[in-house]
Amino acid sequence: MAISVFDLFSVGIGPLSSHTVGPMRAAGMFVDQLIARDVVDHVTDVQVDLYGSLAATGAGHGTMPAILLGLEGYRPETIETDEMDQRLSVIRADGKIRLGGRIVLALTESDIALHPAQQLDGHPNAMTVVANSVHGGVLYQQTYFSVGGGFVVTEDDMAQPAECAGGATGFTSAAELLVLTDRDRISISQAMMRQESTVRTDTEVRERLLHIRDVMMACATNGMSRDGYLPGNLRVRRRAKDWFLRLNAEDPQRDPAFAEDWVNLVALAVNEENASGGRIVTAPTNGAAGIIPAVLYYALHYTTAGRDDPDDATVRFLLTAGAIGSLYKERASISGAEVGCQGEVGSAASMAAGGLAEILGGTPQQVENAAEIAMEHSLGLTCDPIGGLVQIPCIERNAISAGKAINAARMALRGDGTHRVSLDQVIETMRATGMDMSSKYKETSTGGLAVTVNVVEC
Repeated sequence: MAISVFDLFSVGIGPLSSHTVGPMRAAGMFVDQLIARDVVDHVTDVQVDLYGSLAATGAGHGTMPAILLGLEGYRPETIETDEMDQRLSVIRADGKIRLGGRIVLALTESDIALHPAQQLDGHPNAMTVVANSVHGGVLYQQTYFSVGGGFVVTEDDMAQPAECAGGATGFTSAAELLVLTDRDRISISQAMMRQESTVRTDTEVRERLLHIRDVMMACATNGMSRDGYLPGNLRVRRRAKDWFLRLNAEDPQRDPAFAEDWVNLVALAVNEENASGGRIVTAPTNGAAGIIPAVLYYALHYTTAGRDDPDDATVRFLLTAGAIGSLYKERASISGAEVGCQGEVGSAASMAAGGLAEILGGTPQQVENAAEIAMEHSLGLTCDPIGGLVQIPCIERNAISAGKAINAARMALRGDGTHRVSLDQVIETMRATGMDMSSKYKETSTGGLAVTVNVVEC
């Protein structure tokens, strides 16, 4: 299968998968090529140019420091927040990086050239990196596109035909997925497990998915333990800790009447951690990272299947969500810079709705219906972060969309899976809507709330 559940759910850092995780990975890929070509020791300077949305909102999303760390050899999957902060302090004080951890070069955040009005063919999030030699010649040059969710492709990748995931046991659409589940009498989670099992054992898949869950919940716990203000000029106060203390006192026994409050809290806590550059799981992006953990929390605490066997429920939930997410990634986009926030929180809500529907005992048809409902009512959602920061409206939007996902799942379970609009149709509509959307509503902070609320650039 072209898209794995572990592509959609990967450990990284905040605040944004496309503007932080992706650029760090791209810089790391560039260094890997220098090492493979055995030219690292011949590099005298590195030039970095950012285009489109990366340039427009990179300052608020930590793009430039992420690139510097990536050029040093750090990876978003493994770098710790404290380690990142300490290393950036040294880089800023010295004005130098250690390329690939081997040679010292003069390079700072201010040396990275920004071209917000220039958009390269391929994707709005583009960066070009050039390594020069002592004689002035180019040792290596590459253009990278951060296409959402931390995914990175090169110009050469863009020119290659897309990999097909079809076949006897594969699927490239929701329609094919339903045919597959009906033919083999399996659930959507089982169909996705079958795909994952082509490259790793069932045991490894389960262990990795449970690790993903543990990182998600640790992120929420961390968010509930911190107070103060989020970074940037908006002076957004952290609310999760206060909410947790109050809610825990009001609901010590976890009464189902408080379920919505806990779901809101988990989404809020995760996204506050993301906004502060904390350790996060892309789900499928950082900007939407709170939705799936919040709905998974609901599944584990407020459903019979989740309470009876939380590990099994986790695996099934994430596999089902991953199957749905792969359709959005392959057939449309999960990038806010490409299709607006419908591609981020809309996709996440759709994935979460499908995952919950399966845990509630839904048939594959009901799961598909739940996923469709959640996206149908997210169509046209714009990406207009105030000050270029993943804070307003992003944090609350995750909580609202988590509630939408739960409602979509419960609505689908009241029906028999028969519905007028298919998931494939709504995915195509989302793609087309995103293509029609003005660029000012696609992660550029040049429209919507980002200009209505007058804030000094962060």
